[in-house]
Amino acid sequence: MYPVYYESAPRRDFISVMVSKEPPEPPSKRRQSCRRVWNRLSRLQRTIICAILLVGAMSGLYIANGLMNELPDDKDTLSQRHNVFPNDNVVHVMDQRHPDKDTKANQRLHDNDDKDGEDQKLHFEQQEREKKENLEREEKAKMKPKIADAVVQPEVKGQKESIVGNQEEDEGIGAAGGELEVNEEKKTKGQSQVGADVQVQVPNMEDGVGPQNAQQKAVVEAFKHAWKGYKQYAWGHDELKPISKAASDWFGLGLTIIDSLDTMWIMGLMEEFEEARRWVEKDLVLKKNVDVNLFETTIRVLGGLLSAFHLSNDGLFLEKARELGDRLMPCFNSPSKIPYSDVNLDTGKAHPPRWGPDSTTSEVTSIQLEFRELSHQTGNDKYKNAVDEVMGHIQSLPKENGLIPIFVNARSGQFRAGATITVGARGDSYYEYLLKQWLQTGKTEDKLRDEYVAAIEGMQKNLVKSTAANGLKFIGELVRGSFSPKMDHLVCFLPGTLAIGHHNGLDASHLELAKELAKTCYQMYADMPTGLSPEIAYFNINNPGKPDIEVKNADTHNLLRPETVESLFYLYRLTGDKQYRDWGWKIFQAFEKYTKVQGGGYSSIGSVKDTKNPRFRDKMESFFLGETLKYLFLLFSDDPTLLSLDKYVFNTEAHPLPIWRP
Repeated sequence: MYPVYYESAPRRDFISVMVSKEPPEPPSKRRQSCRRVWNRLSRLQRTIICAILLVGAMSGLYIANGLMNELPDDKDTLSQRHNVFPNDNVVHVMDQRHPDKDTKANQRLHDNDDKDGEDQKLHFEQQEREKKENLEREEKAKMKPKIADAVVQPEVKGQKESIVGNQEEDEGIGAAGGELEVNEEKKTKGQSQVGADVQVQVPNMEDGVGPQNAQQKAVVEAFKHAWKGYKQYAWGHDELKPISKAASDWFGLGLTIIDSLDTMWIMGLMEEFEEARRWVEKDLVLKKNVDVNLFETTIRVLGGLLSAFHLSNDGLFLEKARELGDRLMPCFNSPSKIPYSDVNLDTGKAHPPRWGPDSTTSEVTSIQLEFRELSHQTGNDKYKNAVDEVMGHIQSLPKENGLIPIFVNARSGQFRAGATITVGARGDSYYEYLLKQWLQTGKTEDKLRDEYVAAIEGMQKNLVKSTAANGLKFIGELVRGSFSPKMDHLVCFLPGTLAIGHHNGLDASHLELAKELAKTCYQMYADMPTGLSPEIAYFNINNPGKPDIEVKNADTHNLLRPETVESLFYLYRLTGDKQYRDWGWKIFQAFEKYTKVQGGGYSSIGSVKDTKNPRFRDKMESFFLGETLKYLFLLFSDDPTLLSLDKYVFNTEAHPLPIWRP
């Protein structure tokens, strides 16, 4: 806003001319006459003259600096964030054109020393050569991006920086604490800033990301097809309805975008990744009046943000993860410290599920990897303490040979009496996270390993059976104390988990059971006319004259689930047996044949038995992009160091998190 001047009376502009017969005044008096002329000018005239002089001076400086400096192309990145360039690790934005001359480039921006014409010419020519070389390097990098694949270093106490982002507490929402604990190590080329103030260790980049062979290229094309449909018809919403070409929302948090971030990075889809990153920055609103499920939001959104942070070293994802963690914390304010299942992200009001008083056991025990990692990165132990208290309480409760019921009450802290014991729905990831928490900490918390080993022994004693016809091993359930030969597709995560455990020193019997169960899980696909597995199967343990697998009409649907290809990836990576790749390729081809939707997207189907009318269910789950296609891409990778299983542990939504060094 400009100031307004008021005058008591109007002024008239005039020029006076004096004629004199006196000789001319000396030079000093002529200068004094100029001052008198200036004083006689009106305010308007003086303002115009000053403006002309100022514009001229600024134009001169701008032209001079334009000759001396090459300004970055994207002005927004200068003020907002650090860009990640796959070929150059992570560098400051000033390094976009001159990665080895950051300090000098900054000095030149403010250098007003005179340069002679020849120096300016040589400098300009050198800059042009450097610009061309770096642009060529960036174009090469886009065709073969790289991945951050290193173990996060242990924290060194002492240095604290304020975390970027809003630190204000909302009503009912816990604070993250005002400071971020970070590594205090000698600054090297492998370090960069994240956000505005936070210094973190930047892992080295390695080759191997992006499609390397025909099978991987086919998986990438499948991802692009799925992404095309989502982008066109459901952008910003949770999931795509590919048949009706519409969107569906569960929590309104863009689940498909966040679930897909690390998949795009691993596949080398940098353009799509940047597009998704911009949505997270501008449109992901976490303070909203919506009830969300603690477990699903943790494994998909919190896990997805943390994984994207580790792969890209972009502090935006850590800022969003910290805010989300705070908004989920009220779930732990229960009488027993067993968390409530749901919470409102705006008000912080937490409550049990709408359908009953109990929380699901697998859900309250499958949030630990993510919350512990959030504490590890922010230096605030409140997240880790909350989930560790949950695990400590569960470990104190009585179990049946290490096996747990699938419901626990958040008020009493007790298991529901007579509840089903299963490794499928509502029980599965409890066992997975026992092992993976032990791995996450560098195998330092042996009590978690011991609980896991006891649970596997309990499964072998109580749940593992073989079919009567061909001896297929499977995992059944205990329903009110009685064995049921029912196995969910969800159970097919277990072969991969067993294989990881053996890789980390557990008994050889774990690997043998993993191989047997993987064979059964694949058979659930191969025995169906479409080559796709049903959601639930029942196994024949009594009559050798009947098929091994029976599928009831209510269980014939396929939701594009990842568990079988997840286990195939682990077994191929750890054994090198190519049959797991062959099985995975056949499963992928079946997805392509029966679930692909013309125009974009893939759909879950209603019947794996019907090749003519598989009955599209008009839903593409976010985990199809976040898990199923990611595990297929990794299964077909020729690089065993890509997301090394000695450096990363995958959460139950397939988001890789780094293993800590003890």
